[in-house]
Formats: sequence, structure tokens, C-alpha cells
Amino acid sequence: MDNSQLPSLEEEKAVVKSAQLGDRQAAAQLYYWFGDRLYRQVILPRLPVIEQAEDVLRDTYRIAFERIKQFQSIDRSIFFWLRRIAINLVIDTYRRQVRKHKLAERLLAEDALDSITSSAEPSPDHALLADDNRALIERALQLINPRYALALRLRLLEDRSRAECAEVLKVSLATFDVLFHRACKAFRGKYPP
Repeated sequence: MDNSQLPSLEEEKAVVKSAQLGDRQAAAQLYYWFGDRLYRQVILPRLPVIEQAEDVLRDTYRIAFERIKQFQSIDRSIFFWLRRIAINLVIDTYRRQVRKHKLAERLLAEDALDSITSSAEPSPDHALLADDNRALIERALQLINPRYALALRLRLLEDRSRAECAEVLKVSLATFDVLFHRACKAFRGKYPP
């Protein structure tokens, strides 16, 4: 919808008032007026994964309609209130992704490296097992994409920060996160259980 088809502020206020009284048609009208604009101008540019962007749009309207009675129009379009809800949901989506990446990093580190460093009493053949495990890890690293192997070495074996790893690989932090996630997946496919 282009801006010439947007409602006047008075028309919008009347529809918002109806939505606050539980009128589903009014709620649908608000979606019609602002849904596409919100999706294309606010959500998708900040979250370019279509499925996630659609989820954010859906959740934006779900939250808005749950809280519509709290909205107070002060000579401003409801679009800006919807926009703030959407941006907060995009931020929440990124935070969940970061937590997932951190969990994946930790699980990979535990899976691959726990067998090398054990807090239990070392057995007589501990050194041989540790050498075998190091050899298996090194072999798995050699079998995957060299860029993936470097990402894993930097992050897990050299214990560098994500920012340092991104700098060494000459990529953005977000790109490093994706690269690292793919590297973990590739490594798991080559590392023996």
C-alpha cells in the first residue's frame, strides 16, 4: 500500500477505538493498512530471513491486539507503536540466535575436547587416548572446508573471541557466527562418535 492510500489520522483513531472495544473488523483494517508497510520497511530490512520476518509480523499483531487497550493515540499514527513492537521482536530474535550459537559452541567444545581433557583420574593409557583423540580431531578438521577448520581452531582450540575470529577471517561478526555454525555442523559429520 502506498502512502496515498493510508487513512487520515481521524479515520485511524476511529478504527483504533473500535479495535479497543473488541471489533475484529477494525483489527483487520489496521492489519490491512499497516501490515505490508511494517513488514517491508521495518521488519524485513532488519531480519532478512523470510520465515523469521513473517513470524515477527504475526507476533507484532498478536501482541498489539492483546495490548490494544493500552494504546493511547496522541496525534500520532498507531504505525509507530506497531513499529516499536516489531523492532523489539526483531531484537529478541537476534538475542535467541546468539544464545543458540553460544550453546552450539559450548556443545561442540564439550563433545570434541572433553575427551582430551578429563577431570577424572588419568588411566595408564590416558596419554595414548589423548593422542588418539587429538589425531581424530585433527583428521576431522582436515576433512572439512579449510575455512571452517580455521574458524574452529581459532574459536575452540585457541580460545579467541568471536570478534577476533571474525577479524582474522576478514568477515563481519554475524557472518562469522553463520560460518562457525556451519563449521560445527561439518565437523560433527566428520568426527567419529
